[in-house]
Amino acid sequence: ALTVRFITRRFIGDYDPTLEMIYRHVAVIDGEMVHFEILDTAGQEDSLQIEEKIKWGDGFAVVYSVTDRCSFDEVMRLCFLINHIHSSPRRSSSASEQPPVVIVANKKDLQFDRMVSTQDGENLCKALKLPFYEIS
Repeated sequence: ALTVRFITRRFIGDYDPTLEMIYRHVAVIDGEMVHFEILDTAGQEDSLQIEEKIKWGDGFAVVYSVTDRCSFDEVMRLCFLINHIHSSPRRSSSASEQPPVVIVANKKDLQFDRMVSTQDGENLCKALKLPFYEIS
């Protein structure tokens, strides 16, 4: 839903969250045309699949739902994997340069279903030294 919203500027409430898609999009950012290829994962990958997807990416939005504690609990592991895989000497790019990563808490409008507090998200991001956004 976040990816579709970014590309179309519309909220699509009805979609299949188990469907993996690659979206292509062009946007002007700071006066420069940027071509995006966005892999919107289904979030149901095994360890090998997730490593291949992390190798594919140049930047990451790690998204969790404030209504799902398990999704929040995965954030630390995913950030560790991103850091580990992109600092591997086997990568062709500079091992010292880490990709941009941002943590996004979604569904903040569902206050009555909330299982993860804003403070929990802020504390995790402070510990990981990553930017944090809570959105709806």
